[in-house]
Formats: sequence, structure tokens, C-alpha cells
Amino acid sequence: MSTSTIHLLGGSQTDFAVNWHRDGKGFDALVGAVIEATLAATDIEATEIGVIHVGNAFGQLFTGQGQLGGMPATVIPELWGVPASRHEAACASGSMALLAAMADLESGRYDCALVIGAELEKTVPGDEAAGYLGAAAWVGHEARDTKFVWPTMFAELADEYDRRYGLDDTHLRAISELNIANARANPLAQTRDWTFTPDSFGTDDTANPPVAGRLRRQDCSQMTDGAAAVIVVSDRFLARRTDLRPGERAEVSGWGHRTAGLPLASKLRVAADDPYVFPHVRQTVLDALGRAGLPDIDAVDGIEVHDCFSMSEYMAIDHLGITGPGESWKAVAGGDIARDGRLPVNPGGGLIGGGHPVGATGVRMVLDAYKQVTGKAGAYQVPDAHRFATLNIGGSATTAASFIVQSPAKRA
Repeated sequence: MSTSTIHLLGGSQTDFAVNWHRDGKGFDALVGAVIEATLAATDIEATEIGVIHVGNAFGQLFTGQGQLGGMPATVIPELWGVPASRHEAACASGSMALLAAMADLESGRYDCALVIGAELEKTVPGDEAAGYLGAAAWVGHEARDTKFVWPTMFAELADEYDRRYGLDDTHLRAISELNIANARANPLAQTRDWTFTPDSFGTDDTANPPVAGRLRRQDCSQMTDGAAAVIVVSDRFLARRTDLRPGERAEVSGWGHRTAGLPLASKLRVAADDPYVFPHVRQTVLDALGRAGLPDIDAVDGIEVHDCFSMSEYMAIDHLGITGPGESWKAVAGGDIARDGRLPVNPGGGLIGGGHPVGATGVRMVLDAYKQVTGKAGAYQVPDAHRFATLNIGGSATTAASFIVQSPAKRA
């Protein structure tokens, strides 16, 4: 366990239903909006920020804009001169930004860090956008015969589960339906006002068209614009800002971060004899739990997981240890992961229901975990939640990151 406490003061998220490009707004407006809201939410002045870390995956592809570490100072004059950098690890980019900020605080270099995750994806037609997202695979070596790289890859993962353990597709549909239902209670969720019917989660090719392999439309998260940001500080900062109320903050008590090679086929081959399809993802979770001093996943009150596809959540369930390997269906069918279940998963809708602006997702997960453990989640609050976990992946689980967020009273 770290001897230096990372304090999470809160943050902000933009409305993931907003199409910023359609409104004629770019990264400057997006980043400016989330910073201003985050400073207001945390009672922190821009002049108190010592360092900035920005998570973004595909800025150049969707907008032509790189060097997004420079965007905060571009739009907030008080941040001019504050050291900043951008981090990229596909869908785990936001988590990488947070890890870097935590390292800065633990090293003593800085005492107050602003962490931003941001992505604009609605600047191009859907087919073109899907092609851009394929840059997170091993380009030229896998998924070469499809423009829908990630549905194809996670359909292959579903087939691997089917070969190993058996897989009933109805459990994938149930994951999607649950996350979209949860999103109804989230005022910032992308799908909160979307209309669905029971057939939307079935096998009707019109209501729920096939996309790739066994995956259908509602098995997939949507293209999303959005940003999320949090502020993390050290003990030294709190010693100076004694006016900040303890009930308004949480702690990041544990973390895990593992990286495998790019190709999905290589990951599956390496783990062919392992009980877990992605052993490095399982180890990421164990690392986070171990650093937080927790015995297993049942020591948390809920989890934000990476449901870029229903299949990625299905994988997350057993890798987290909610069930044994290959038995994720038990938690789905038994209601364990419902908001009122044994271990709620994605109570605000996750990626499928809430939205998935790629670079922002890791930060949004931690922000939602913060809301849960401080009682700020509103209509999607898990009752008596004091400790939440996250599991964020990039690519075909090439990068995996996990955090434990808890109220100070729950320090292990």
C-alpha cells in the first residue's frame, strides 16, 4: 500500500448526449467547459493547479488537433505556464492520465493535479469513425477485412468464451438492456431519452441488426462526444486547504495497470491454458485490490466496468472475481450486477448506456465512483456505497487499468 494518500476532490462531466461538432464547437469549448465546471465543483482555483494530465486517444484523426496538453492553457488563461501533457492508451487513455497525476503527487513534485479525459467522435460519418477507432488494433495485421474492427474483435472474444465455457447470447443482450435501463436515471447519459422496445434487445434483425458475428447493435456502445475531469491532491495540499470539507472528498486507495501485446490472437494464444482469458486483466484487478488492502472484489460496494461491448462486460465480470472463470452468466441471470444486486455494475449506465467518448471514459469511471462513495450519484446512487472499483481497458484489453475509490472512513 502507498504511504501517500491520493485525495479525490471531485470533478465534472459534460452531457454525453451533446453533439459538439453539430453545435459548431471543438476541443477548446469542450475542454474549457469541463475545466470550469470542475473548478466550481471542487472549490479549487485555477491558480492552485500544479500539473495537468489530459487523456485523449484519437484527437488528430477525428479533428486534426494534436498536442492537447496545451489546450487547457489555451482556454483558461490562469493555466498558462502550468506543466501539462497528453496520454494515449486507446480507451484507457483517461486512466493513464490519472496514473501519471498520482505519480506526480506521490513523488512530491506537485500537490494538486487536474486530470482531464476528452474525445470528439461525431466529426465524421459512422463508418469513417469506426475506421479511426481501428487504429488501436495492430494495424495491417488483424481485422484487415472489416471496417468494423472492434465489433469484429469482441465477437471473436465471444467465440473464444463459447469454445472454452459455452456462451448463451441472451446473457449478452441482458447486459445491454440493464445498462441502458440504468442510464435512464443518469441526467448526463447519452441514451437516457432514447426509445427502445423489447425487440431492441432480441434477435430481430430490424429492431436489433447484426453488426459482427454474434454481436448486434445494442451490444455496442455508441460514438460519443464528451469530457470528464477530476482533481486529485496530496496530504500536503489538504494541510494548506483546511477549509475543504472531508465529506466532499474521497481517496484513491488502490490501482492496477498492466499491458499486453496488441494482437487479440496473441493474447488468446498466450492464455490458452490459463483459467482466465486475459490473465493480465485479472492481475490488474488483483493489483488494485492488493494495494488497497482488500481481500477480494466483494469488499467493494459496486464497480464501473468497461462495457464498450456487452462482451467486454461479460469478460470483466469473471476477471473481477464476481464469478469464477467462464461463469459470468450466473451474475447476469441472478441479478447480482443490478443496481440493487449483490455487487452493482455500471449503475449509471456504463458505456453502452452512458456513452463512450474514448479518452474520457477512464476519468468518467473514477468520477462516477467518487459520486457513489460521497453520496452524490443522485437517482443512480447505490445505497450505502463507501468503496467502488473501476476496470478500464484499451483495445482488445491491450491496456488494463483498475482503481479503488473509497470514502476516507473506509480506509483499509
